[in-house]
Amino acid sequence: MANIMIRKGAEGYVFYMPKRDIEDVIVSFEFDSSDKWGGTIRLKNGGQYYIEPQPAPERLPISVRARRIDGVE
Repeated sequence: MANIMIRKGAEGYVFYMPKRDIEDVIVSFEFDSSDKWGGTIRLKNGGQYYIEPQPAPERLPISVRARRIDGVE
């Protein structure tokens, strides 16, 4: 599991992993409502990560722990 940061950008949500200096646009969230946010997230480059579902953050950026689902980076 790695620490990642999610923020709002011009294209929508942006995923950033400082450890590997990976930054990409988030294409979709498994859950994206005020009471349940997170789950599987898909990146524009095809990568998929999983963050534990939680209530939607009140503000961004937010740091969370994520697990890579596939080998694309």
